[in-house]
Amino acid sequence: MIRVLLADDDRLVRSGLRALLDAEDDLTVVGEAADGREAVDRARALRPDVVLMDVRMPRVDGVAATREIVSWPRRPRVLVLTTFDLDEVVDDALDAGADGFLLKRATPEQLVDGIRTVYAGDALVAPAVTRRLLAVHAARRPADPERLRAAAALTEREVEVLRAMAEGLSNAEIAARVWLSPETVKTHVKAVLGKLGVRDRTQAVVWAYRTGFVGPGTD
Repeated sequence: MIRVLLADDDRLVRSGLRALLDAEDDLTVVGEAADGREAVDRARALRPDVVLMDVRMPRVDGVAATREIVSWPRRPRVLVLTTFDLDEVVDDALDAGADGFLLKRATPEQLVDGIRTVYAGDALVAPAVTRRLLAVHAARRPADPERLRAAAALTEREVEVLRAMAEGLSNAEIAARVWLSPETVKTHVKAVLGKLGVRDRTQAVVWAYRTGFVGPGTD
């Protein structure tokens, strides 16, 4: 059973999310929080598997709460929910260590699958609209040529894999594109993360957009 903590300042949103998640056989909501401070306190007390974190909340926002939670030696996974065109701090949330994010207009199926995905230890970058959101926010910031230098250590195949990751492709989809086995792609992904000095594939995608390695209009 995947234990979920809901952090959102809108009570109606929390009620809707609770009804949706509790209807699933493998999900259960163990608590709720109305702001970031309460989210941190409840996460520490309840020890959920996943925190579903809103970005904009009173007192302490979701970015600061995420940063504190992911600093713990043993911590829940954090899946951030954001509103397209409103939350300009979404990439800051990912920088803070969020394991992924979804738009609030995601379908119930996407939300449920997203929770299962981050619980399993995978980072969540899809669906396509989320990739566009990353690109939009990254485009508002200047490219970081200093960090971009790390790309020089990537092999041609690793560059190809990183670009596919930035498109939001899964390992299986990347494997089909570049004619490799999923296991080999997984090895390449691990190498990319190591060379870039990032924690997971979500952070690798943020790195790719933040540095200008990929971006709007990049082939």
